[in-house]
Amino acid sequence: MLTNRIGLIAAAALASYGNLGHAAGDATRGQKYFQTQCTACHSVNTGQSGVGPSLRGVVGRKAGSLADFAYTQALKAAGATWDEKSLDEFLANPTQKVAGTSMVIAIPAAGDRADVIAYLSTLKLAASASSAAPPPALGLVKGPTQAQLEAASTNRRDWLYATKDYSGQRYVELDQINVKTASKLRAQCIYRSSTATQMQTNPIVYAGVMYLTLGRATVAIDAQTCREKWTYNWQPKGKEISTTNRGVAIKDGKLVRGTSDGWLIALDLGSGQLLWSREIAGAKSSQYLSMPPLIYKDMVLYGPAGADYGSKNWVGAFKLDDGEPIWRFNLIPDDNEPGAETWKDSKARANGGGSLWTPLALDVSKGVLYLPVGNPAPDFFGDVRPGDNLYTNSMVALDVKTGKLLWYHQAVAHDEHDSDLSQVSPLFSAEVNGKSRELVALSGKDGLLRVLDRNTHEVLYQVPITTRKNVDTPPTVEGIHRCPGLLGGMEWNGPAYSPKSNTLFVAAVDWCGTFTKFDKEPEFASEAHYYGGAVVSDPRDQSKGWLTAFDASTGKARWKSAWKTPLVAGVVATRGGVLFTGDMNNDFLALDASNGEVLYRFNTGGSIGGGVVSYELEGKQYVAVTSGVVSGFFGGTGLPTVIVFGLP
Repeated sequence: MLTNRIGLIAAAALASYGNLGHAAGDATRGQKYFQTQCTACHSVNTGQSGVGPSLRGVVGRKAGSLADFAYTQALKAAGATWDEKSLDEFLANPTQKVAGTSMVIAIPAAGDRADVIAYLSTLKLAASASSAAPPPALGLVKGPTQAQLEAASTNRRDWLYATKDYSGQRYVELDQINVKTASKLRAQCIYRSSTATQMQTNPIVYAGVMYLTLGRATVAIDAQTCREKWTYNWQPKGKEISTTNRGVAIKDGKLVRGTSDGWLIALDLGSGQLLWSREIAGAKSSQYLSMPPLIYKDMVLYGPAGADYGSKNWVGAFKLDDGEPIWRFNLIPDDNEPGAETWKDSKARANGGGSLWTPLALDVSKGVLYLPVGNPAPDFFGDVRPGDNLYTNSMVALDVKTGKLLWYHQAVAHDEHDSDLSQVSPLFSAEVNGKSRELVALSGKDGLLRVLDRNTHEVLYQVPITTRKNVDTPPTVEGIHRCPGLLGGMEWNGPAYSPKSNTLFVAAVDWCGTFTKFDKEPEFASEAHYYGGAVVSDPRDQSKGWLTAFDASTGKARWKSAWKTPLVAGVVATRGGVLFTGDMNNDFLALDASNGEVLYRFNTGGSIGGGVVSYELEGKQYVAVTSGVVSGFFGGTGLPTVIVFGLP
């Protein structure tokens, strides 16, 4: 269509074209031309994008200075250079496609181009004139309050934590979309970023606005229209070991997240302006920040990742107002701290690992914070760290107010396979053998689902969620084939729990690999992997996934579905009896929770490995899915995208 052609080429070319010496155009005529031909794809408003980015302020930039602009690289790939002659030839060629698209050039008349450029130039001047204007007022958004966060499990309008609520149940009291209506779902809007980055974020929805992270960027969009409200881009102050980020937390008009170079930052929820920043970790300590924070009262609960680089990790509480530290608990104990005796060589604790990279859970009524602690280091060479290696691969329960250790459960002692305990949710209550019990579900990369009593600490059951072979066989120099492999089991998104049916819904990865260890003791080096061995995953076409529904009281499987791809996306259960999730085949899925039957499928154009959320606005239920490249390990396709679905 002409509108799409014009929109795409405008983004690709007009930024540079305005400086190339064409005769001055008619801005009034150019505005009319732009409105009829370009606005289907492009806005001219600051911070607002459509299919393509906003074109406000792009005219007048230096040629070649638009490396962050969506279509600059496409133009270069097509052979264009930033001189008038070649650009004229490119724009006037009716068969030349814009690289990466199926669109051809559709502004062959130099006069028309000059008119549009003249119009955009006026916006550039307006943007410059307004650049000195005072920043937007802070504090316009007041919530969510602590009371709202504590009532999030029954809140139909919002999705207030990475896993919906403190308990991590990923369940919504919504039934407009149900087993009878799910097949009628339709995409309502799409937000697509032009920045290529990994997409594992868990969106937050509050009062009609969705907040998410895209690598270094933090974005707020309208949760009904996908129109961008603001974007904040963090400029790294130090080295970045990993740029993966899994989301934000919000409270009292503030948004908090971690950065890949080790800073905890707070933004104003209404404007996206930086309120404060505090360096709490960094590459010099083999650490980075990737987990979504948890905010409780005046505290931000957070801890670093980086075990695979030989970090020595911890969890801490920081003041919501300014980031000042409140308390800290060492996940790899110091001398004379409980658990230090489980490292028989005390020197090994200096680089012992213990990442936090997935959501925490909180029992508000008892004030107990639950942590999923990851693997020890070096990953595959356990000889240098004899002992059980607490608190790696453990669920750690702390007093949320003081950080004092209450109890723990180590899922895998002396791990030599990178078998992170990745999930300590959902927290739920269920009847077991005729008695109501308060429970917690644990799952991780060892391929087991465990359910424990939160009061007696008893393991009620543990069941496999994926193939398990040679699970306890240590790596050798020659190599051992083990299932799960490095990428198997439960990854960064955990189970969903339906209190309506007392069912746990667990998505997992079935992917084996061959584990080897070095033939000599590994040496630690700052800012480098501290593996002590390697894993060669089985060919990608041998990987798959499982989606299993378990009776939450007994662990008995109610149904189990094999999937052609790994399943790493979030799973949402609903009162309407529908599950929402997605797969690495780019499909958003609505399933019948009673049997796993697919009710609706939509190709998003990108792999799905991030969060899935559902919420209600103005009486209508929506479900939003994130898609794009998942990670360097899992691969995937597509630019970071959010698609919002609803019924017609």
